[in-house]
Amino acid sequence: MAENLRSLFLLRPDVIFLNHGSFGACPGPVFETYQAWQLELERQPVEFLGRRHDTLLEEARSELAAYVKADPEDLVFVPNATTGLNIVARSIPIGPNDEILATDQEYGAMDRMWRFVCLQSGGRYVRQPIPLLIRDSTDVLEALWNGVNRNTHILFLSHITSSTALITPLKSLVACARDLGIITVIDGAHAPGQIPLNLKELGVDFYVGNCHKWMMAPKGAAFLYARKEMQPLLDPLIVSWGWEPERSSGSRFIDLHQYQGTRDIAAYLSVPAAIRFMQEHNWPQVQQECHRLLRYARERITALTGLPPLTPDTPDYYAQMAAFPLPPCDAEALKERLYQEYHIEVPVLRWNGHTLLRVSVQAYNTQADIEALIQALEVLL
Repeated sequence: MAENLRSLFLLRPDVIFLNHGSFGACPGPVFETYQAWQLELERQPVEFLGRRHDTLLEEARSELAAYVKADPEDLVFVPNATTGLNIVARSIPIGPNDEILATDQEYGAMDRMWRFVCLQSGGRYVRQPIPLLIRDSTDVLEALWNGVNRNTHILFLSHITSSTALITPLKSLVACARDLGIITVIDGAHAPGQIPLNLKELGVDFYVGNCHKWMMAPKGAAFLYARKEMQPLLDPLIVSWGWEPERSSGSRFIDLHQYQGTRDIAAYLSVPAAIRFMQEHNWPQVQQECHRLLRYARERITALTGLPPLTPDTPDYYAQMAAFPLPPCDAEALKERLYQEYHIEVPVLRWNGHTLLRVSVQAYNTQADIEALIQALEVLL
């Protein structure tokens, strides 16, 4: 299947691309839809942005909402997960004694965001250590919950962590937080398109997800979801016409955050094409095959390094992306040599004193890609 799907992607044929997790990769048919929307905008900008803008976004938002199992009026498009999370973090009232509890495996940009917010508010950002090697979900639950106290105001978690690629046992954590009156904010940058997502069932207060990673939409497409009861907390990062709308959408949440001045909305409008691409190519089967290939990579890499994997070998803990410990080495040099000498694009990270190799497997990857990586590691390590 990968050989057939590879031809539908725009990736350079001379690069072995095992880093879908960083910025995604858009299939050709979806990119053509994106360019068609851009052309339509330029052919009659006033009609497109002045008359059709709201209706077009409503239609695209409805298809995205159906995909992530949410009401269309509970989510709005944003250019990336970072923007959506900044809207949330810079809106929720935080007092001098309030704590934002996270794990020590959150994305570095978001660590910086919360430290910035706490510097302004007097709050405290707590990075609670969780084990690098996970035996079962209780390891995460117990370690994280040790950081909860009467000052815990917000629980901030990645649905899938960036550095370690761990699928967080989110449903249990969200339920516990709700019982204690703790606001839940979820960084879902890597989740949509990689694992099933049901936002209504999850019960989270705020969830931000990328469409341009594993959903394979063009770059600059993400969404912010807010539970209805929590929407009044959110202020727009950019104040524009929606603050005092001449024609309301019927949702204050949509009015405030949807229109933020002149911008190219083609990436947002292409999200339905990305969803259709997955539907047309039986994506649940593609995801299963990608997981099997990643599992093979896991077996080969751990056999090569002699180091234990980070999680049990089930889809509950990793899907199409996994991180593997490496023996002590120069991470930056290894990453550079893998690319320059072997044309393999794969991240090698220094994280909390450990060196990790993070491998992403998408529909265009084959076993030959994994074999090339193993052969390169045998030489370079």
